[in-house]
Amino acid sequence: MAETEQDVGEKLAVRIQNLKENDFIEIELKRQELSYQNLLKVSCCELGINPEQVEKIRKLPNTLLRKDKDIQRLQNFQEVELILTRSGSTELTDHMPSLIEKPCYNSNAAKMTY
Repeated sequence: MAETEQDVGEKLAVRIQNLKENDFIEIELKRQELSYQNLLKVSCCELGINPEQVEKIRKLPNTLLRKDKDIQRLQNFQEVELILTRSGSTELTDHMPSLIEKPCYNSNAAKMTY
């Protein structure tokens, strides 16, 4: 039995924005299921995060996805990134050195005289 166009799904590569981890997972949504809410729900389920933690969805490299029409324009294997709220994940701040760990200025340069 041949698949109809509506049966064929879009495969998307999805990841959480994180400077430590760059790996994507693949998800598949049927063409008739391509909506913002479905993309959010399936992505969060596969990545093991709560949808309330997601602040934005970005099509890489730099386009925010805001509505169903944006999602419906996605093509096979498009790379999508979930941007989490700061309160929802400590992963976003865990990789950043604090000011104590990384000084703001060069102490040797501060001692130089002109």
